[in-house]
Amino acid sequence: MLRFATRTDEFTQSNIFTLLEYKRQARASRGLPVYNLSVGTPDFPPAPHIMQAVCEAAADPEMYKYALVDSPELLESVRRWYDRRYGVSLESSEIMSVAGSQEGIAHIGLALLNPGETLLTPDPGYPIFDIGPRLMGANTARYPLHAVNGYLPDLEEIGRTMPDGVRAMIVSYPMNPVCATAPRSFYEELVRFANERGIWIIHDNAYSEITYDGYVGGSFLSIDGAKEIGVEFNSLSKSYNLTGVRVSFLLGNAGLLHRFSAMRSQFDYGLCKIFQRSAIAALDGPQEGVAEQRAQYQRRRDALCGGLRRIGWNIADSKGTMFAWARIPDRFGDDDEAFVSELIDRAGVIVIPGSVFGQLGRGHVRLALTMPPESIDAAVDTMAKSGILG
Repeated sequence: MLRFATRTDEFTQSNIFTLLEYKRQARASRGLPVYNLSVGTPDFPPAPHIMQAVCEAAADPEMYKYALVDSPELLESVRRWYDRRYGVSLESSEIMSVAGSQEGIAHIGLALLNPGETLLTPDPGYPIFDIGPRLMGANTARYPLHAVNGYLPDLEEIGRTMPDGVRAMIVSYPMNPVCATAPRSFYEELVRFANERGIWIIHDNAYSEITYDGYVGGSFLSIDGAKEIGVEFNSLSKSYNLTGVRVSFLLGNAGLLHRFSAMRSQFDYGLCKIFQRSAIAALDGPQEGVAEQRAQYQRRRDALCGGLRRIGWNIADSKGTMFAWARIPDRFGDDDEAFVSELIDRAGVIVIPGSVFGQLGRGHVRLALTMPPESIDAAVDTMAKSGILG
């Protein structure tokens, strides 16, 4: 009898997303407005000089051959950018490309975790943090993040309660979905914690360029001793609006990068040479657009978070990422899926239920800053008129 691998059972389309898409189509067919605050893809275009670099590379037949390795030009661009942006010095052996941070995070356990060993992951947290280890027969143990602690982990409590067999811990700030940032002192404590416990640290730094109110995102690797016990993923997807190009980097401990690169070489032929050219153009080119985009995201943040508070939804200002995180109205209890469903019914606004991100996400929603302020204003006004907030 033909059958499928049992691991596929847990990756079927969620009922709530199927329902939201059905409702979206139904509203659109009736000519009713839909405000999509769920999607995590930037609506800004890439900078012209990046698109020009892609066009020129695409016209070169040599660009269509296997890449196999990162070009010296790409490694040098990353090295210069990390030095200029974070004050972090990197060797070529401490840099490797991956096909997007999600791909890298999904596979890095191949170099870190044996079957049955454990990765510590945040709750709430981005789903791939847990999915990757499970795909290779490893375990995850979720550590709690609470608003009262600024969504920072209590490392002392984690040390007292973590199970046997923990090999690594993943952290991510600025953090999707809870939109929190972390002070440098937290990373200093994290390096001490990792050394004391003998575990690796994986830092997902995809949103360092999207922060608000004067906060400047940093790098985990700027902390003394970080390279000895950890690595960092950094992405061009959100900073330079290259989500479809899939260019990210893993940086840090050379020994871990060597092992991981050897594993990936069994199923990957390297980052497309055209994409490498796009990354070089992004990292070496003008950076004013990144700063202007950050300012535009803050205007959207202010329109959404300030607008929702004005109509009675007490939502905190996002501190970073292209999202906002909110506790749902009291009358829904912790049933975030019911709230999300009713929100699109009554106001045409689509958001993501927090339960997608873990048990502690229940009773919350994530909203994306992917519309201009005037469209966000319209969405807020529609929510106010719908009466859904009570």
